[in-house]
Amino acid sequence: MSLSFEERKKTILETLEKEEKVQVKILANFLQVSDETIRRDLDRLEKDGIVKKVYGGAIKSAVHQWELPFDQKKTMNQMEKRAICKTASSLVEDGDIIMIGNGTTPLDMVHYLAEKDITLITHSVPVMLLAMEGFNGRVIFVGGEFERNQQYTSGPLSERTLELMKANKAFIAAGGISVGNGITDYDITGSSISRKMMERAEEVIILADHTKFGKTTFAHMCSLTDVSMIITDNLCHEDWMKILAEKNIELIIANEKI
Repeated sequence: MSLSFEERKKTILETLEKEEKVQVKILANFLQVSDETIRRDLDRLEKDGIVKKVYGGAIKSAVHQWELPFDQKKTMNQMEKRAICKTASSLVEDGDIIMIGNGTTPLDMVHYLAEKDITLITHSVPVMLLAMEGFNGRVIFVGGEFERNQQYTSGPLSERTLELMKANKAFIAAGGISVGNGITDYDITGSSISRKMMERAEEVIILADHTKFGKTTFAHMCSLTDVSMIITDNLCHEDWMKILAEKNIELIIANEKI
């Protein structure tokens, strides 16, 4: 019995999650349908804004270039982000020197680190302000040019300051995670300061909720194999668990209820 459009669509999208491009002939052979059937499927998906047709197949509709303002992002996937932060904080030990990057995903780590005897280095203004409220450890704020929309500092002054320090762990938020493009961010300055933090840390830990997987944003940050581990929430698709396991990248699922 032939597969329905919805069943074929599921296969197409799952393939895009892993490979970021689908080819008509390969799909047709795998699904045992004609090339024309796959082309019609891709036409429908393109009209829905899900894919963009290219020669011989299709890719995801577009690179995600625009990032929502910080305050607006804070309201999205809050439970998942808190679970990720709680799990990430459990990896921090007394005496550690850690870096926390910009973005809403790592922000709540500060709450779970309040009683730990650590040094916290950050260029995120919201992280710094939250640490001022109830964090007992040492705080080093990295100055530089202020990015108003995302509320962090960056630029040559920030990167020069980071070059003077070394950390045990860097906790970095991702704009997107994909097999082909690795870890990406929404803007060049943000990705540049994140890379500098990665260079100055012994361990690089990426924090990303499930919506970031299979997604590519504007600016390349690093390849998948450049990170020590990735922490995500329990809605992460099992395909990604297999992909990262094959690449020997540790994936931690935050299952805690907050």
